[in-house]
Amino acid sequence: MSRDYATITAGRPTPLGATFDGAGVNFAVFSQHGERVTLCLFDRRGRETRIDLPEREGHVWHGYIPGLRPGQRYGFRVHGPWRPQEGHRFNANKLLIDPYAKQLTGSPRPHDALCAYRVGHRDADLSFDRRDSAQYMPKSVVVDPSFAWGEDRAPDHSWSDTLIYEAHVKGLTAAREDVPLRGTYLAMASDPVLEHLNRLGVTAIELLPVHAFNDDRFLLEKGLRNYWGYMSHGFFAPEPRYMQSNDIAEFQQMVARFHKAGIEVILDVVYNHTAEGNQMGPTLSFRGLDNASYYRLAEDPRYYVDDAGTGNVLDLDNPFALRLVMDSLRYWVEVMHVDGFRFDLCSVLGRTRGTFDRDGPFFRAIRQDPVLNRVKLIAEPWDVGPGGYQLGAYPAPFTEWNDRYRDQIRAFWRGDQGMIGKLAKRIAGSAVRFDHDGRPATSSINFVSAHDGFTLMDTVSYDHKHNDANGEENRDGHNHNISDNMGVEGPTDDPEIRARRDRRRRNLIATLLLSQGTPMILGGDELGNSQGGNNNAYAQDNPIGWIDWEGADPVFLAFVQRVAAFRRAHPILRQKRFLHSRPREQDGLPDLFWRRADGHPMTHDDWSDPDLRLLTAEMRMASGTPDYAALPGAVFLVFNNGPEARVRLPVTARRGAWRRQLDSAAIHDIDRPASDLEVIAAESIVAFTLQPRD
Repeated sequence: MSRDYATITAGRPTPLGATFDGAGVNFAVFSQHGERVTLCLFDRRGRETRIDLPEREGHVWHGYIPGLRPGQRYGFRVHGPWRPQEGHRFNANKLLIDPYAKQLTGSPRPHDALCAYRVGHRDADLSFDRRDSAQYMPKSVVVDPSFAWGEDRAPDHSWSDTLIYEAHVKGLTAAREDVPLRGTYLAMASDPVLEHLNRLGVTAIELLPVHAFNDDRFLLEKGLRNYWGYMSHGFFAPEPRYMQSNDIAEFQQMVARFHKAGIEVILDVVYNHTAEGNQMGPTLSFRGLDNASYYRLAEDPRYYVDDAGTGNVLDLDNPFALRLVMDSLRYWVEVMHVDGFRFDLCSVLGRTRGTFDRDGPFFRAIRQDPVLNRVKLIAEPWDVGPGGYQLGAYPAPFTEWNDRYRDQIRAFWRGDQGMIGKLAKRIAGSAVRFDHDGRPATSSINFVSAHDGFTLMDTVSYDHKHNDANGEENRDGHNHNISDNMGVEGPTDDPEIRARRDRRRRNLIATLLLSQGTPMILGGDELGNSQGGNNNAYAQDNPIGWIDWEGADPVFLAFVQRVAAFRRAHPILRQKRFLHSRPREQDGLPDLFWRRADGHPMTHDDWSDPDLRLLTAEMRMASGTPDYAALPGAVFLVFNNGPEARVRLPVTARRGAWRRQLDSAAIHDIDRPASDLEVIAAESIVAFTLQPRD
């Protein structure tokens, strides 16, 4: 290289990573058990210069090189003991990604040299591999993360006003020909996409993982790729495959355009494990920097605790592993301007010495952090370890993905017995799970489909998963889909079956949008998107996993838009306080009535009736709502999964008159005065609103 790097100076131990200050670059990296850390600088031809970091303060190695500028490519090599039986797996032959790298040149290229042990050797992971991995590894890149944000302001929607749209960066636009740069960050926030989301009423887009991630070798060997991205190897760098010019400004431009359109950006983040897997996995970063510090090791430290089901888990009892996660989260908020996070397998992050603790280090750190405790936080409230299912156990300000909502709403509309009571609990906000410790009724993230599992269309079209394209003989993916093909597996031309499927889809999406809690729509469901019955499309970076815009169902899209608009227009459906049928001070009326079709209150026998298929709910502003937030009126909802029925509407006296405003059996808008006795079509939902009398 042209520069004499012998001028390296001490630098400083903070911040971690590579920091450009206008005159040079400071490098700082954590390794408690390492004995020497070598900085590796690469020129554009890939030629490497190695320089030992000269200083160590505590467990942070650091040094400063004047004259280096953004664009410089680098990595680390760490010297230390190779004693896998003690948890130490140092191998300086392996180039390592900086855990704090803000940009990467690409992804690792699969090769045996990426492993610190000799693949195929009789001693397996206890053997030692001396091959240099640099040619197969992406390089970390020094960046200047400054961006001309202008007057960028996050929309800051309250949870009560939030409608989440879960989407994949590439999958949302890869098949949409009117969008430039399809499959990229810039395409995500293109005019056609923003217009679609605004018409739908979306207030927050939740992106599947965008942290730099790895393609599993076994997938590449089958001609597949890691499509979903739940194998992170860089917690600061945006995934390069979604960039046009490998410039992180493209991600920032996307966020700025979403904000201008009034849409918040939430990232699905994977801090529970990394792409390095178990003891037989590659050495990409954390394992080579300090395996015993970053990972939770088993009683026999040669092996890893695997509460994530992916080979390893980060050890957030270690202060530097926890610091890594916290620094990463703050970076995405402060530098990249994102508005919140959905934490994959969040129960892993809450484990202290292996046991879930809702007051553990991770939750304490988040709750006291002035940057992070003000953004949207969503937990996937389970993992695969013992005691990992913790739905409802998370502390405020966390909200939680509610899979019980998905399962029980699907089961009700499928016609399973004994679901009336469960339906009532779910549409009222799942208070039995979330109404504690001052948590609001918006704590439940309600959904009827998500990236993992059947799409909405496939839920009404398939009885069984069809994952053959994944190359695992249809063994992958779960079998508990709670779906119903209506008599034919997959697509059909039978008009009666198609009509029933359309009605079922309308009922499922309407239930979602009429329930208390925070709704989330899977991207493409509003269009009738299908994955051909694949309920585990994690490896399908192709039309199976992409949204089919050309085959969109405009009639269903219009219905979803209509129900979403109805929800926005009626704050009674999206309250912060739970409804518990308690009387209100202003009029003495309970905030929630449950009634039968004949207008009488539900009895114990009614709730226990396994064959009951019709339930009505009369909702008002919750008891305890302060005067400044109280609104008059009421909403009366009818959920009927039985035959056509006549339903008696509640007596209003002089408080107003009911209007029939939403009907899942109707193709077009309705808005008419209601009679005392209304006909409710079979398998339908009808919504009435109480309007002031003239």
